[in-house]
Amino acid sequence: MIYLDYHATTPCDSRVIEAMLPYFGEVFGNPSSSIHQAGQMAADAVEQAREQVASLVNAQSGEIIFTGGATESNNLALLGLARGATGNRKRIVTTAIEHKSVLGPCKELHKQGFEVIILPVDRVGQVDVEAAEEAITENTLVVSVQAASNEIGTIQPITEIAHLAHERGALAHCDAAQAVGKMRVDVEAWGIDFLSISAHKLYGPKGVGALYVRGGPYSLPIKPLLFGGGQEHELRPGTLNVPGIVGLGVACRLCSQLLPEESKRVASLRDQFEGALFTAVSGLVRNGAPENRLPGNSNLTFPGVDAEALIVNTPDLALSTGSACTSGSPDPSHVLLAIGLSREAAYRTVRLGLGRFTTEDDVKYAATAIIEAFNRLVHLG
Repeated sequence: MIYLDYHATTPCDSRVIEAMLPYFGEVFGNPSSSIHQAGQMAADAVEQAREQVASLVNAQSGEIIFTGGATESNNLALLGLARGATGNRKRIVTTAIEHKSVLGPCKELHKQGFEVIILPVDRVGQVDVEAAEEAITENTLVVSVQAASNEIGTIQPITEIAHLAHERGALAHCDAAQAVGKMRVDVEAWGIDFLSISAHKLYGPKGVGALYVRGGPYSLPIKPLLFGGGQEHELRPGTLNVPGIVGLGVACRLCSQLLPEESKRVASLRDQFEGALFTAVSGLVRNGAPENRLPGNSNLTFPGVDAEALIVNTPDLALSTGSACTSGSPDPSHVLLAIGLSREAAYRTVRLGLGRFTTEDDVKYAATAIIEAFNRLVHLG
């Protein structure tokens, strides 16, 4: 199986797995019980991981709150801010192509009386900054814009959006699950207040992530969604997932070391892959920004061929038709519809992702397999 679905998840790096293993058995202490040695060892490992996560995004370790992943981080940021909101700031501004873990909380907050403004995007999925400037008012509580699209890879002008938010006294949240580890992310340079991270998007384990909170959990008006113990400064109570947190930390350390060269290599492989397909398939369309996108992203609409049929006819390739979080839904991707594709075109679109473990041989094989499957389907049609 050749894996070309790196935007849904990534294989866990063997170096990450090796670092996690002792914390499943040998170092089994609860980091909240740091009086005894076993607990202190676990607590030290958690704090080391916190520093590693912070270093990757240019934050301070005290600004990192561990969660179960970016979905929880997004919910904590948006719903937690709404719980802590005072005064007349009852507007939330986001975009039409956000992940469902942002759009879902926004929908829930709309039911609770908040005004939710959905910003449009252009044909390549870029946020309309003029529309954002008009939508972000003195009544805005938070602006939530993803760093890069999980489907089409387009990178957003986060610094500009955060500046607009702060000009009007609003806070800025960024779902950076797809960006962290794949491009340079700098919370200080971006001027962001909240940033969501998932370990499994950057070659770490599933089920763990983090929320960056500018200045730490007591500096901004955010309230917990869960109640119990005092872990993570009471913002995210519950016994910490020490092996997962250690894995996230090591994954971040590896990304810090490998990112510059890795992003160039992956982008080169993607361009080689797309070049082969565009040469062989007349009428193929690339979705998203041609340049300003994640290095491993490729989102392609095939002429006259259903995407699921193409996937079925390439059984040794791991491809996808859209976000893994909406798999099984009969509806086409909301991201593709938002950038102007028809429902028919959306159903003919395949999302591919190249990553750390993709080789040149993989790319050549995958391109050949897809071209052959496409030609078979066109002939049958």
